[in-house]
Amino acid sequence: MFLRNEKGQKEFSGGQQDFDLAAKAANQCKNFKEDVEEELIVEDEKSCYNCRLRRWTSKTFVCCSSAV
Repeated sequence: MFLRNEKGQKEFSGGQQDFDLAAKAANQCKNFKEDVEEELIVEDEKSCYNCRLRRWTSKTFVCCSSAV
C-alpha cells in the first residue's frame, strides 16, 4: 500500500483514485485521524483520503503517520 519515495517518505501506491485501497489502509492504521469536514474527500467512510496526516502530492499523497 505504501512505498518509500526518494525522500524516504511513505507514499501511497494507489494514487488519488484507489478508494478501496485507501479505505483498507486507513482501517489498518493505528494513527488515523479524521480531517476537518471541509477537507474530507470520501463521504461517510474511514479512508486515508480523509486523514489529517496525509499530504497531497501531484500524483498521490504522503502519509505523515508513524504507523501504517
